[in-house]
Amino acid sequence: MTPYPFLKDNIEYLQRTGNPIFQWLSERDFQEEKLMENLFVNNFGILDWRMETGKGMLESLPPEGLYANWLHEEKAKTSATFIVGANLGYGVNHLLSNTPDTHKVMLMEPRPEMVLACLGQTDYRPWFEAKKFHILVPDERFVAEVIRNLDLQFIYGQIHLKSDIPSRQLGPEYAQWATHIRNKLENFSLELSTLRFRQDVMVSNEINNFKHAMSDGSLLPMEGKGRGVGAVILGAGPSLEEMAPKLKENQGHVLYTCALQTVPSLQKVGLKPHLCAAIDYDGSMLKIFDQLDPDFIKDVPLIYSTKIDPMVLKRYPGPTLPLWTIGGIGTFVFKERDMVIDAGGNVSVTLSRFLRRCGVNHLLLAGQDYAWLNGQSHAGGHHHHSTSMKRRSFHQTTRNMDGEEILTTVQYMTAKRELEQDLKDAAFPVYNLYGGGVPIEGTKPVDIKTAYNQGILASAPGSVDRFMTDLLACRGNVAPILLEPRSPMWTTSMRNAEKYLGKLFKDVKGNQQKIHEAMDKLALFIKQDPLYMPYLFNESIDLAGLTKAKFEYEPKDLSEFKRIAKQILKKIREVDRKVCVNLKKKAAA
Repeated sequence: MTPYPFLKDNIEYLQRTGNPIFQWLSERDFQEEKLMENLFVNNFGILDWRMETGKGMLESLPPEGLYANWLHEEKAKTSATFIVGANLGYGVNHLLSNTPDTHKVMLMEPRPEMVLACLGQTDYRPWFEAKKFHILVPDERFVAEVIRNLDLQFIYGQIHLKSDIPSRQLGPEYAQWATHIRNKLENFSLELSTLRFRQDVMVSNEINNFKHAMSDGSLLPMEGKGRGVGAVILGAGPSLEEMAPKLKENQGHVLYTCALQTVPSLQKVGLKPHLCAAIDYDGSMLKIFDQLDPDFIKDVPLIYSTKIDPMVLKRYPGPTLPLWTIGGIGTFVFKERDMVIDAGGNVSVTLSRFLRRCGVNHLLLAGQDYAWLNGQSHAGGHHHHSTSMKRRSFHQTTRNMDGEEILTTVQYMTAKRELEQDLKDAAFPVYNLYGGGVPIEGTKPVDIKTAYNQGILASAPGSVDRFMTDLLACRGNVAPILLEPRSPMWTTSMRNAEKYLGKLFKDVKGNQQKIHEAMDKLALFIKQDPLYMPYLFNESIDLAGLTKAKFEYEPKDLSEFKRIAKQILKKIREVDRKVCVNLKKKAAA
């Protein structure tokens, strides 16, 4: 018997196609002797892998029947499954052989010898070629990027996660990766739900804010201007009520930052931040001004996501500076000429990323609880402040650093994990004025006294004043950008496409292939312009429903295409009207 009959062919394919898993394998010590010694035929007459205990991983868990519940018939063609743990490929092969060709199978196997053992038993080249089977590099960023590319599976199908029970006998990393992937899927599901239902509002806000933002200035000059600065991010968690008065007593020499929503809570104790930030796009932000004294913030710069409600900008009494964020029109248009940040789903994440780009010396978190404490939702003064919070269906339970059970939510835990992931990239120490909430990985818990004694509330002499001077100098400091309207070209292209599809749909059964090809070309066409693409997110998803998630066209699909086309042209004209400049008319004038 040849122990690994398909290993050479699979590896050569992965190498030839530049698959990332080949590079990862080539950089690992996979202990070749294990491959030769650990493969054996067990008492059931099947290939098995001998564990360090001497027992086969499948001796007490034979694969027959083990993977029956891994198959899900509902929306199987447009779905995907993550597998954590390969063993010798029994679970992987069960899924590959019993799901449609369009079903994605993603394998996470953290041990290089097990990747090779799996690749040695089955010829996976046809499934690799069909882009059905993918082996993930055990890297958090790689996994996050893979998940972000599964938007169609989230919307038109289902995402399943299967943790291979035999593999979990090998070590704790299998359970850890299963938890990590589950958390990432939960994060992206929440993010995609927001994008799907709110992207139009956010980008519409950005279009309406465009002229204001262009006259406000650019944050690009702040890159690297935070040297020597100690910074504080003040959250509006319940513990801020205890922390803020103590910080007010002795503020030290640090840069105080917070969300605009947190300012009313700070106003109560007279702790004025150096700057605040706003990223929320909906009208509930306007409630803040009901509790805000304009005189308190008239000299506090507001760094605002260009996606916020334009009325927030109109009502803010202090200086304002725009922050272009990923997912909006600045994603590609301003990539080279301005600071463009992934704002994340929480202002603390936004501020962390901004301060990291500025290159601050160290960071202290305060009021970052991500939980309800003693029935309280937020610090007093916050517009969502509540003191009678009781457990509801959307709550989760977790534990604080003392092991006590506390209430939280999916949204809070998602934001916390996003902050934790971001802090891993910080080139400076991060501390947490811990107030009894959810522990934040990557931070060192401290109390107020320790923060003072260890110089955490200190900066290099003059660095904070210099930072604020540089920040205010960014106002009005931006070169104009001239973007020519292209809606006439789009109108011609879309109308020609509609006429062509109209002819094809007269014989819808006989023109299935031609209709699919035409739809595919249109799906590519609406993604080709970086200015319009963010505003056409929903239309591109809808069109994907007619290309990637449609396997047989019906007469009613032409009406759906016409609806999408009409909405596309409406949005293109809106962008042209509010963002672009007619260069021909300008030249004539």
